[in-house]
Amino acid sequence: MRSKLIYLIFAISVLLAGFIIAICLADTVPNAGGVAHAVFAGMQAGGDGAARLEHIGFYAYACQVLLLALVVCLCALGISDRYLTREFLWYMAGSFVLSLIVWEQMYSGHQTFLETGTTGYFLGFPVATAWQVYGSWVGAIPLIIIYSFGFRKFIYTKEDEEKFNQLLAEQNKNKEQ
Repeated sequence: MRSKLIYLIFAISVLLAGFIIAICLADTVPNAGGVAHAVFAGMQAGGDGAARLEHIGFYAYACQVLLLALVVCLCALGISDRYLTREFLWYMAGSFVLSLIVWEQMYSGHQTFLETGTTGYFLGFPVATAWQVYGSWVGAIPLIIIYSFGFRKFIYTKEDEEKFNQLLAEQNKNKEQ
């Protein structure tokens, strides 16, 4: 499983690099980054975000999806092959799906704002920003829960601890001789 995971991580990394290169090479949109503010020097005002995302929106969306997949794969890489069970993989898939839901809400909220010019507010922030502020860390909570409550099941079991203690005892015994 580990060798497959390493190749998956490599493939994700190559795809990420390709998408980032595509973003860098995409057509630029005049004034997409804003125009000089009429009153405040050095400040940019507005800009056509929808036009800017027309060329790079898919790549930006795909980059974030790949990044979320990379996070989950790297977390799984830290688990011994003998503990990469179906149960563990389901937990990781659930974490990935929750993170995808949060990302989709952020992206679609931003797109809706760009298309309509209006947005709702949640706890003092525009909806897309609220998903960023409150949702991003919520998407990572399952990984923390898996690590915290699954530590003795997936990461460092009682058997692992016993084997480690035996190795320490043997090492200390050899030092005394």
